[in-house]
Amino acid sequence: MTKDLIIVESPAKVKTIKKFLGDKYVVEASVGHVRDLPQKKLGVDEANGFEPQYGVIPGKQKVVDQLAKAAAKAGTIYLAPDPDREGEAIAWHVAQIVKEANPRIERIQFNEITARAVREALENPRPINEKLFESQQARRILDRLVGYKISPLLWKKVRKGISAGRVQSVALKIVVEREKERLAFKPEEYWPFKARLEADLPPAFDADLVKLSGKKAHVGDAATAEALDAELKAQPFVVKDVAEKERQKSPPPPFITSTLQQAANQRLGYPAKKTMGAAQKLYEGVDLGERGTTALITYMRTDSTRVAAEAREAAKTYIVEQLGQEYYPEKARVFKTKAGAQDAHEAIRPVDVNITPKDVAGLLPRDQFMVYKLIWERFVASQMAAARFWDTQVGVTAGRAEFKAKGERLIFAGFLKVHGQDAAEEEPDASDATGAKLLPPLKAGQELKLLEIKKEQKFTQPPPRYTEASLVKELEEQGIGRPSTYAAIISTLLDRDYARLEEKRFAPTELGVTVSDRLSEHFQTIMDVGFTAGMETALDQVAEGKKDWRELLGDFTGDFYAALEKASKEMGNEETGLVCPECGKPLKAKFGKSGPFVACSGYPECKFTSNFVREADGTYRLTEREVGADSGLVCPVCGKPMIVKFGKRGPFLACSGYPECKSTSNFTRNEDGTYAFAATPEQAPPEVVGTCPECSKDVLLKRTRSGSRFYSCSGYPKCKYSKPFTSGVKCPREGCDGELVEKSSRYGKLFYSCSNYPKCDFAVWDWPVDEKCPECDSPILVKKQSKRYGEHLACPVKTCKYRKLQQ
Repeated sequence: MTKDLIIVESPAKVKTIKKFLGDKYVVEASVGHVRDLPQKKLGVDEANGFEPQYGVIPGKQKVVDQLAKAAAKAGTIYLAPDPDREGEAIAWHVAQIVKEANPRIERIQFNEITARAVREALENPRPINEKLFESQQARRILDRLVGYKISPLLWKKVRKGISAGRVQSVALKIVVEREKERLAFKPEEYWPFKARLEADLPPAFDADLVKLSGKKAHVGDAATAEALDAELKAQPFVVKDVAEKERQKSPPPPFITSTLQQAANQRLGYPAKKTMGAAQKLYEGVDLGERGTTALITYMRTDSTRVAAEAREAAKTYIVEQLGQEYYPEKARVFKTKAGAQDAHEAIRPVDVNITPKDVAGLLPRDQFMVYKLIWERFVASQMAAARFWDTQVGVTAGRAEFKAKGERLIFAGFLKVHGQDAAEEEPDASDATGAKLLPPLKAGQELKLLEIKKEQKFTQPPPRYTEASLVKELEEQGIGRPSTYAAIISTLLDRDYARLEEKRFAPTELGVTVSDRLSEHFQTIMDVGFTAGMETALDQVAEGKKDWRELLGDFTGDFYAALEKASKEMGNEETGLVCPECGKPLKAKFGKSGPFVACSGYPECKFTSNFVREADGTYRLTEREVGADSGLVCPVCGKPMIVKFGKRGPFLACSGYPECKSTSNFTRNEDGTYAFAATPEQAPPEVVGTCPECSKDVLLKRTRSGSRFYSCSGYPKCKYSKPFTSGVKCPREGCDGELVEKSSRYGKLFYSCSNYPKCDFAVWDWPVDEKCPECDSPILVKKQSKRYGEHLACPVKTCKYRKLQQ
């Protein structure tokens, strides 16, 4: 009997779908895209209506042959890649491959991989959406034109191997412009005041200074602050008014792609790529033991908050039965999807709300479990009743000064019973069970006792650098990219070394700033945020059949080709405004393997180079790290002068007698600017800690150049015995027999990872302690140091706040 063929994207889906369709269908996977534009040439016929030149992706021929073979034996072919533009493109390309073997081709799609959804899709097939495919094709050709036309120009003018992208370059500009705002920012001094007050009944409370002489309070210097402090202490503090009212807080909508990425970054510390990888597996299906392979969430690339009626009903039943009728609102919640959203798919939600995080806690890898927990809690909370608070606001006068104090009391938890409060930790005093500050009973005209005036010198802060969460939010608000592209955009910025994460925030590199500035100067249209957002709208119009894809490309290339031609003539090495100290010719900024530097434009006649720093106003300044600068120190090995050099890990001293003498050292600077040798960890004498098990010589405890410790045989290089420094704590990951050993990052920060890496990738930043967390059952704790708690033990699980203070 001839069977019908279902072709999906992922091999993981094959297993999930076969589970409930049995052997009635043959299920095969395309393993993503099977055809694309060529890798080593443009692959677009610009003179012939931008006709693309597709070919089988290298390494995919075996998959293509298997699909064609299966198609020839099938009755009807059902193409079932993901329900989005990329999925439609995969379906179109697969159809081109198999249509000669079997022209009976249908397109099906489902938002969740369940027996009901797949069967409904099979009962309601449709043709391939040509317009949706053309929209994806236009996007692909646009990106190819920008990348293949501009990137070679950057190779010539900036550095070989870098790239430009239609969307990634605009994202880079957003990061760079924020950095420029920070550099241009002028901090201003201010002094906030708090009054610690006491009424007839406890607790004592703080009130903030808000007005002076009827105007917004601003204390700008220490002298004014001291004078005001003395003035306030001489005044009676009297309650001016008390306002009390009930306030409701409604739950947030269920996740869309961008809000899931933001929440996972803020609450779990996950980068967008990790979040989407975990969500993809939850969507395709995971092994749940007795339940078998089960899909846990709906499709995870969406910008719609819409929820299917049956999903709302299932949530209602769960909430009423498990929590009580009072936790369900008077009418079902329906969230309005923002303008411009495609609304092709539902919000991200659990396929079956009755499969709770507790049910899968021991069955999923940690990252998948935490992402599922986020999605499940957010969805259930989105269908629950509002939380209710009793708010109190008190005005207090002290002479010409007016203070305000706010308090709240939770009346009814509502959705917070499931979703929790993402508030910062409150001060340990005067709080109710929810952590909200309480105020004592107060009435107008009541005089209060002043316990303390608190004042503090502060300075206004520049706008913060973007985190992954805030950058995704900015891209979404500006209309840059689509939900499916955010993770790729962020990865590209980091992979190309256009930006680095410093304390989990994006800091543009000198290379990133230069690329952004060059592109902004020569390709103003492409780098315009409004134009890029408008292009997304135009691509949507292609998908809706309102615009021809060739017309869109023609409109784009008209200005693009002209800008490209002009840039190829005018774009040069970046001018620094500095002159060569050796020959007087201009110095220009360049980029090498070890990073940015300035070089004489008179090369090769003049070979002067130097490192530099960029001032806040954008001007260049040569640094003391000039190659060949005399340090004033002599080599301790041969007595020749030590000179300053600059490598991948920064500046260092090297003997001028190189290559005969290879002596090097780190250095410090004295107050008068002179150089001094620094005792680096690797220069410290190694400690004898045992006997080598291979040759019986001493085993030494040494340090790597980046700071981590390791054991090594003193007979090296004849004996190559070595072993990482161990904490003695077993790896807490279930089923792993490794130990946590000391390692260091390329920037010298210590961390502790499993000795079985890369098989096991468990790691923590702090020294591990073999002690179980009493709150979340984490097998280990870590040793931390903070100003507030001093040295203490804490749980390494980000969502657990347990800490154990030292006695």
